[in-house]
Amino acid sequence: MYQTLSLWHDTAGDDFVPRPPLEGSTQADVAIIGAGFTGLWTAYYLATLQPDLKVVLLEAEVAGFGASGRNGGWATGEIAGNRRRMAQRHGKEPVQRLLRLMFDAVDEIAKVTAGEGIECQFAKGGILTFATNNAQFVRLQHELQHQRSWGLGEDDYRWLGPQEIDAVAQVAGSQGALYTPHAAAIHPARLVRGLARAVEAKGVAIFEGTRVEALEPGLVSARGGTVSAGVVLRCTEAFTRDLPGERRTYLPIYSLMVATEPLGVDFWDQMGFHRREVFNDARHLVIYGQRTADGRLAFGGRGGRYHFGSAVNASLDRQPRVHDAVAAILRSLFPGTADARITHAWGGAVAIPRDWRPAVVFDRLRGMGYAGGYVGEGVVASNLAARTLVDLVLSRESPLIGLPWTQHRARKWEPEPIRFLGVNAAIRLAPLADRMEAGTGRPSRFLGGMLDTLTGR
Repeated sequence: MYQTLSLWHDTAGDDFVPRPPLEGSTQADVAIIGAGFTGLWTAYYLATLQPDLKVVLLEAEVAGFGASGRNGGWATGEIAGNRRRMAQRHGKEPVQRLLRLMFDAVDEIAKVTAGEGIECQFAKGGILTFATNNAQFVRLQHELQHQRSWGLGEDDYRWLGPQEIDAVAQVAGSQGALYTPHAAAIHPARLVRGLARAVEAKGVAIFEGTRVEALEPGLVSARGGTVSAGVVLRCTEAFTRDLPGERRTYLPIYSLMVATEPLGVDFWDQMGFHRREVFNDARHLVIYGQRTADGRLAFGGRGGRYHFGSAVNASLDRQPRVHDAVAAILRSLFPGTADARITHAWGGAVAIPRDWRPAVVFDRLRGMGYAGGYVGEGVVASNLAARTLVDLVLSRESPLIGLPWTQHRARKWEPEPIRFLGVNAAIRLAPLADRMEAGTGRPSRFLGGMLDTLTGR
C-alpha cells in the first residue's frame, strides 16, 4: 500500500509494515506527535543527549508517510521567510547566524546518516538556479546582490555564466545559473525510514496507526489509548489541520511531482549534473528537480489549487492536470526526455504559516511545544528546528535558543471563504507572471508584487 505513495516509497527498499498502534494508557517523559523529519529528529537528539528519558512517538500512518517521504529530495541550507522583516525584529546578526547554522545543518545530516549507517543516497552537489529567459537573468542578478548584502560571498553564492554552466549542466535556454554549494540531493524516504530505525535503537517507542485526537498539558488522547507525559510536542506540519483548534495554523498547499524512467549513460553524459546538483529556475511558479541515484529525473512544482477548508486527503495526491503541466515543464527544460516514460506521479501538502516563517515554540509552564511551518524547505530546517526544540525542552544553554524562529508565533490564516479566494488568486498569478515575462523578456514587477502581497511574504 505505502509503496505506491511516491517514487521514493517505491524505491526505499522497505516493506512499510506498520509498527503496532498504541493500545491503552502509557506514561512517558516526552510525547511527540508525528513521525516525519521533525518528530524523528527531535526524538533522536532527546535520546542521544539524555538516554534515560522515556520518549514516545505517535504516528497516524507510518513513519515518513507525509512530506518527509514525498518531497523533492532537496537537503538545502535555505530557509523560508522574509529576512528583512526578521532583522527588523531581531537584528541582522541573529538572522545571519540562522543562515550559517542552516548551512551547517546540511553537513550535520551527512554526519548523522553516515554514523547511523543510513544509506539515503546523500550527494552534496549544491543548487543550480537557472535563468532561462532575460527576466529570470535580471531577477537572479538581483538575488545575487541580495545574498551579498547578507554577507554571503563567492563561497556561498556565485554566478555561473553560459560557458561555465555548460561545462556543469545543460538546461534548454539557459543564460547561466546562480550556484550555492549548501545543499545535497537525497532519497527522502530512505532517510526518514532509516532515522526511524535509529530512533528505535536508542529506546524510543514508535506507535504507528495511532491517530491523535486531542492534545493538552500532560496528556495526549488518541484512538486506542492515551499518553501521560510531562512534555507534549507537536510535529505534524500540514496534518496539523486535523487537530482541534489548528485548522487555520498552516495553509496546506499541494506540491506535485513526476519521475522519469532511468535515462541512461548517454543522456547524462550530455546533460551533466555529475555531482547530482539539485536544480530549479527563477520563474515565479516554484519548480524543483534532481538527478536521482538511479539516473532518473525527479521533478516537481506547486501549481495545484488550494482546497476549501484546508483539505488534505489522499484524493488530492494525484491531480492529472497539474501532473501533466509539471511533466511539460520538465520536457521543455530537457527536450531529450520527450520519449522518456513518466513512471511515477505523486503529491503531498506543504505547510505554510501566515507569515511564511518557520517557528520553534516551547511553553515550559504548560509543557507543550511545536516546530514546523517550513514552506517546503523542511528537509534541513527540520533538523535544526528539532535541535532547537530539544535545547528548549532540556533547558540547555546553547546558541540555538536565541535564533529568530525561537518562540515566534504567526497569526492564523484568514477564515473561509477569504482564504480560499485569496490563495487561489495568488496561485493563478504565478504562471500568469511567468508567461508575461517569457513574452516581454522583462521582470513582471506588478504581478510579482501582487503575488507577494496576497501571500503575505
